Amino acid sequence: MKKSGLSISSVPLGDGVEEPAEEPGEAGPEFELRAWTAGPQQHGQRLDRVLADLAPEFSRSYLQQLIELGAVTLNQRVVSKPAARVKAADGGTIGLRPSAQSQAFRPELMPLDLVYSDEHLLVINKPAGLVVHPAPGNWSGTLLNGLLAFDAAFMDLPRAGIVHRLDKDTSGLMVVARSRPVMDALVRAIAARELGRHYLALAHRRWTGPPSRDVLAPMGRDPRNRLRMAVVDLALHPGKTARTEVTWLENAADACLLRCSLHTGRTHQVRVHLAWLGHPLLSDETYAGAVAAGMRRQALHAYQLVLDHPVTGLRMSFQAPLPADFQAALAHLALRYNFN
Repeated sequence: MKKSGLSISSVPLGDGVEEPAEEPGEAGPEFELRAWTAGPQQHGQRLDRVLADLAPEFSRSYLQQLIELGAVTLNQRVVSKPAARVKAADGGTIGLRPSAQSQAFRPELMPLDLVYSDEHLLVINKPAGLVVHPAPGNWSGTLLNGLLAFDAAFMDLPRAGIVHRLDKDTSGLMVVARSRPVMDALVRAIAARELGRHYLALAHRRWTGPPSRDVLAPMGRDPRNRLRMAVVDLALHPGKTARTEVTWLENAADACLLRCSLHTGRTHQVRVHLAWLGHPLLSDETYAGAVAAGMRRQALHAYQLVLDHPVTGLRMSFQAPLPADFQAALAHLALRYNFN
C-alpha cells in the first residue's frame, strides 16, 4: 500500500505502546507499523510537523502523543521529542491504530460551488452549515471529504490542500491548493498578509465613532470558557496577536452592516473582535449575539478573496453573492449593499 509518500506494512506493535488518550474507544483492532521518509521540503523541520505532512489523516497533537509514548523511530532509534529536527532522507517508523479521525479521510460525493478552477487551485463558495475539516462530532460530510471525491489527487496533500478555514456556519470563499508547491506558496502568502480575505457582517447596535477601525487585539482561549476564544492580555494568558480592519457601511435602527478584512487568521477572529467592540454578530449566541432578522446562524459571509496566482502571478479577485438568508436579513433591517 502506498499513501502520502509512505510505504506501509501492517505489523502488530508490542504491548509497550499505549493508545493515545485523544480518541479512546475509537481505535481499530490492530496496530499498523508505517514506514516514513522525509523529503527535501521537510529538511530542518520538527519531527511532528514532518509526520503531520506525511500522514495527514492524523492530527498533529495525536502524532505528538505517539512520539512521546515511544511509538516513533528516527533512523532506527526510538525518539521521544516532537521537536526533534529532521534532515532530508531521514526516515523511520511510526506505530498507528485506525481511529475515527484517520478513517474520516475518505471520498464523499457532494456538490461543490466552484467559483474558479484550474490545474493549480480551486476557489470554492462554501455554504453555511458545511464543516471544512473532519473533527470530533463531524467525522464525515465535510468539505475535505467532498474534495477527495472531486479529485483523488487531494489524498496526497496535507489536509487535502485546504490552507485556511471558515467556521461551519460562516459562508463564503475559500481557496484550495491542488499541488504541494501551490499549497506551500499559498501558506506563505497568508503568513505574509498577501492574501486578501474580506467579510460582510451584520452586527448588533448602530455603529458610532470613526467609520473605520483597525482592531489590534490579541486572542487566545477564553480563560473562563475553554470552548470559546477571547481577547486576552498576553502578559497573563497564552495567545497570539490578531488584527482586523473593520469598516462601517450602513446603520439600521439597532444593527449595522460592516466590512471586515483579516490581517491575521485566528480562530473566530471576526466574531471575537466584533463582540469585543460591543457589536456581536446577529445570531452568534456563542459571542453574545441574539437571534435576529431571521438569521439562524452567525451573520458572517466571506464575500471577497484577492490573491496573486501562485504559478502565473496574475492578480485575481473573486466575489461570492450573498446567501439567501443574509439577503433576507438585510431586507428585514432595510439595509442595502451593492458589491460594485
